[in-house]
Amino acid sequence: MNKRDKFVFDHIIRYCNEINDANDQFGNSYDILKINSVYKNAVSMCIIQIGELVNHLSDELKIQFNEIPWHDIKRMRNIAAHQYHKLDFNILWETITVDIPNLKNYCEYIINNNYNSEQLS
Repeated sequence: MNKRDKFVFDHIIRYCNEINDANDQFGNSYDILKINSVYKNAVSMCIIQIGELVNHLSDELKIQFNEIPWHDIKRMRNIAAHQYHKLDFNILWETITVDIPNLKNYCEYIINNNYNSEQLS
């Protein structure tokens, strides 16, 4: 993994943590997500940022770690950014409660097992 990919992963993890913080702040409740636009906006913006960051990962890394659905992450970003009014609450809820924690754990795993701080590429 090169320094740029590590930088991107660090930022993806940061946005995953922000989604987790929003879940905690709003009671981790599907019903609240459906009625509270501040909650929905907060997690949606983080999803947009994560999707944007995925665009900056190297193709080599995405091929090497193809267990992550990189294309689906980008697609979710595009829906949140361009078709916000069409966001399905069930999909959004699953994304922020299942997919985001899994993404965070996987990114941390990749960093901890594949990044040598002395790499210069």
